[in-house]
Amino acid sequence: MWVAQDIALVDAAQLFKVLGNTSRLTLLVLLTDEQRTVGALELATGMSQPLVSQHLRTLRQAGLVTAERVGKEMQYRVADQHVTHVVSDAIEHAREGHSTSKNATFATDTTQTDTTQADTTQTGTTTDKETS
Repeated sequence: MWVAQDIALVDAAQLFKVLGNTSRLTLLVLLTDEQRTVGALELATGMSQPLVSQHLRTLRQAGLVTAERVGKEMQYRVADQHVTHVVSDAIEHAREGHSTSKNATFATDTTQTDTTQADTTQTGTTTDKETS
């Protein structure tokens, strides 16, 4: 029984690792209400198209986002309500002042320019490291 719980903990930790990125959280917030294309997400966030695509790939690999081809474009959406609840609960928690981070409103400011650079983690997924 402990092995199954241990695997679940490892999977949960990986989920939080993927969610621990401002840009990916922003994309998830935008996809909460409606499905969108890469182009629409690029316009809404100010991120470059390659960066949006890179984050969407990471989110899809983690099972947080799904994609459907509509004509020539891919439409992306949040995979299920569990994802929406985890993200909204985390944002609500941060807004209530329980976060010690200076960037507690990180996921709601979609007008901020993304100043990140890609880096590969030990797991082989691409993440961002904020540059100062």
